[in-house]
Amino acid sequence: MEKVTLKRTPLYDLIAPKAKMVEFAGFDMPIMFSTIKEEHMAVRENVGMFDVSHMGEIRIEGPDALQNVQRLVTNDVSKLQIGQAQYNLFCLPDGGVVDDLLVYRLDEDAFWLVVNASNIEKDVAHVNAYVEGDVTVTDESDAYGQIAVQGPKAEEILSKLTDLPLAEIKFFRFLTGDVAGVSTIVSRSGYTGEDGFELYARAEHIGRIWSALENEQVTPCGLGSRDTLRFEACLPLYGHELDETVTPFEANVNFAVKLDTDFIGKDALVKQKEDIPRRMIGLKLLGRGIARQGATVEFDGETIGVVTTGTMPPTVNESIAWARIDRRFVEETHFIVDVRGKKIEAERVPTPFYKRK
Repeated sequence: MEKVTLKRTPLYDLIAPKAKMVEFAGFDMPIMFSTIKEEHMAVRENVGMFDVSHMGEIRIEGPDALQNVQRLVTNDVSKLQIGQAQYNLFCLPDGGVVDDLLVYRLDEDAFWLVVNASNIEKDVAHVNAYVEGDVTVTDESDAYGQIAVQGPKAEEILSKLTDLPLAEIKFFRFLTGDVAGVSTIVSRSGYTGEDGFELYARAEHIGRIWSALENEQVTPCGLGSRDTLRFEACLPLYGHELDETVTPFEANVNFAVKLDTDFIGKDALVKQKEDIPRRMIGLKLLGRGIARQGATVEFDGETIGVVTTGTMPPTVNESIAWARIDRRFVEETHFIVDVRGKKIEAERVPTPFYKRK
């Protein structure tokens, strides 16, 4: 069997000796440094940092950049000011989700699309298939690293490393300035349900920021706690809640779809909005067991849906699951979840499972 060579992020040499590493999206990534619970609670109660340099960055610039980005994504990017970011989706003509992403408006005619690591090649191809006019598309994924600094003390700690007015950066806004002596895009955003920042810097320099954060005793965190944190906050993960067979309406991200704009997949979504076949619900298992992705959800002996993500995350500390079910049953309150042949009762609970105060 041919050995697969995994990609490495610019921070690999700093983190690999201290972490348990696993394959993720073709990269050798840290799953944990200590334990998932310790890292999870560090973010909920203090501050943690994640190497998310595996994420992709696509620059779209030129006189026709705005109209091209507007056609590519489901949200209304015309409302973005320079220095503002926005959650977005690429869709197929049938409404299926190609990827979810953040769109940053860098300048009047320059946008940055931050996409999922597993979808970089697919996303670049998707963009190039549809852009037209006076516009340039550049895959900058290898040129940049990214560190997410997350938790209630993120601003306090990060302020020790920069003169940027962090308190003035509102959610989904960003500034550019030096962090630990490195030119950095500092975005108030994240994927944990907590306050925090995502830091983008050139790959060859980002290690200086990681080391400076380590010196400030920021807890290094892996993909394991990143997943439990985002799950508690009901933030979708591509390949779980989202894929090309699922529409934004079926993934509970309706807020990112503006049907008064013209984008790829709009016609299909306009039609589906009148009759959305599947909806997301939250479940709490009443018996012993963990409902992992793929576990089926039943009602009155009929299979009516599937779990997209499930575990017992540290803050909630109960066996919970996010599931996509037939819309006919969204008003029901009690279900059965089949966990590897074991039928476990479950009750519907509100989502998100966790919301910061």
